[in-house]
Amino acid sequence: MKATWKRFVLLFGLTTSLFSQTGFVPSTHDAHEGIVNISNEDLSPRSIHENWPSYNGDYTGRRYSSLAQVTPENAHRLSPQWVFHSRNPGVLEVTPVVVAGIMFVTGSNDAYALNATTGKVLWHHERPVSQGLIDDASGHINRGVAVLGTRIYMETDNAHLLCLDARSGNLIWDVPYAFDNRNYGATSAPLAVKDKILIGTSGGDDGVRGFVAAFDAKTGKEAWRFWTIPEPGQPGSETWPTSGRYKDAWKNGGGTTWLPGTYDPELNLIFWPTGNPSPDFDGSVRLGDNLYTSSVLAIDPDTGKLKWYFQFSPHDLNDYDATETPVLVDANYRGRPRKLLIQANRNGFIYILDRTTGKYLASKQFAQKQNWAKGIDSNGRPIRTDLVPTADGTRMCPSYGGGTNWYSPTYNEVTHLFYFLSLDDCSIFKVKTEDFEEGHAYYSTGASRPPNENSKKYLNAYDLANDKFVWINPQTGSGGHSSGGVMSTATGLVVFGDDAEEFEVLDGHTGHPLYHFNVGQPLHASPMSYAAKGKQYFAIAAGSDLFTFALP
Repeated sequence: MKATWKRFVLLFGLTTSLFSQTGFVPSTHDAHEGIVNISNEDLSPRSIHENWPSYNGDYTGRRYSSLAQVTPENAHRLSPQWVFHSRNPGVLEVTPVVVAGIMFVTGSNDAYALNATTGKVLWHHERPVSQGLIDDASGHINRGVAVLGTRIYMETDNAHLLCLDARSGNLIWDVPYAFDNRNYGATSAPLAVKDKILIGTSGGDDGVRGFVAAFDAKTGKEAWRFWTIPEPGQPGSETWPTSGRYKDAWKNGGGTTWLPGTYDPELNLIFWPTGNPSPDFDGSVRLGDNLYTSSVLAIDPDTGKLKWYFQFSPHDLNDYDATETPVLVDANYRGRPRKLLIQANRNGFIYILDRTTGKYLASKQFAQKQNWAKGIDSNGRPIRTDLVPTADGTRMCPSYGGGTNWYSPTYNEVTHLFYFLSLDDCSIFKVKTEDFEEGHAYYSTGASRPPNENSKKYLNAYDLANDKFVWINPQTGSGGHSSGGVMSTATGLVVFGDDAEEFEVLDGHTGHPLYHFNVGQPLHASPMSYAAKGKQYFAIAAGSDLFTFALP
């Protein structure tokens, strides 16, 4: 492990006229571009301007930028600016973080600092990928960093939390955080909240026990750990087998936390989504609702105590995990102001919750092919059909890829619409009881595409106030094989990676396309926007490359 220096010192680097362009008034510690020093206030701004300081831009998960240089009138003039190529194993699924004109990008276990104006590498922290990993972890995926103070934090493929000096890339500390089961991995970006770094783990299809954990940002010492699968005697343990052959199913119950959550500083609650139960398709060994899998958890970030939970898919049999971003919106809803949580869930339904209490408010089906549930009852619980995975195979919709997935949604403050990509697809779900074995996946058994059935991707614009879709755009391309997410801007633009290997910008009011650029490879990442030297940029990863776009 080492950090490779270029002839550049971040501390005294770039200058800018950006602040006068955006109307942003910098805090004293960010008065000079090139000085990376992020406070808690910087992570929860009222609006995002030149910096994009965390995975979702801010704590809300809205992926909404207040930059207004690119508009529906001039978006057609966008053009590529620079491209960064990563030689790390696996595709890039990172959302870049930009602070003070410095862009931080991860690829596998490596971290890079780039000049956000030119793409020049300022430093590169290298770490070999881990050998002997299985399933998701073996892809060595990394979705980005957290920044706090003058440090950046990242997870590794084998579930270590690294702390690096943002100015040099030098390693400050390295803490392993998953033990006792080598099927653990990590793919998420961490989340910085107050003086703690919050992390999750992957491996929910491989018989691990999920958790969210918090570490002291300065020392790396563990502050708390919340296990998403309760052990016997804890609240929720009654939703797992408590006797008989499978009484220890909780030990390998899944519920992993492989995407970062969101945070409300006023409520002092994090909202962390959880993955599917394990084994994926065999419910006979884990009778019950299987808390807290396929749920969103409201947790006190100071103590790790659970305040409330909502389970979207009790006793999930189809890999319908809930790791889609829980988006936080304050709005008048049904005649009164409310603090809302919105999630387009992998099971094919949009959910609206009161995030103060976790109370279920509404849901709406968006999956056009959906046969696993007859609907959602008044308490938010799905009304299941009699379809379940079988030994011979059962056609069920959505597919195991879900009606949507981890690729990011966005909520726009100007259009008041919620945008997300969805996948219309079905799978043949098969089941066969298998014993857990460390070093092997734990699906019991699998899912495949039905013959002569095509999948289709859609971009959806949902009006939560009126409970309707304003427009739905079908995607052309490779039949749903991309995982590009969306973001939006103060000029009403929606920016995303489409299913035809294109970076695309459209008018969020109408869905009318304004600009597209073929990147020549599938997009498996969500875009972001930032500004440097008075210019607004968009950035998105595709394949092993990171592309940036701006006006001339």
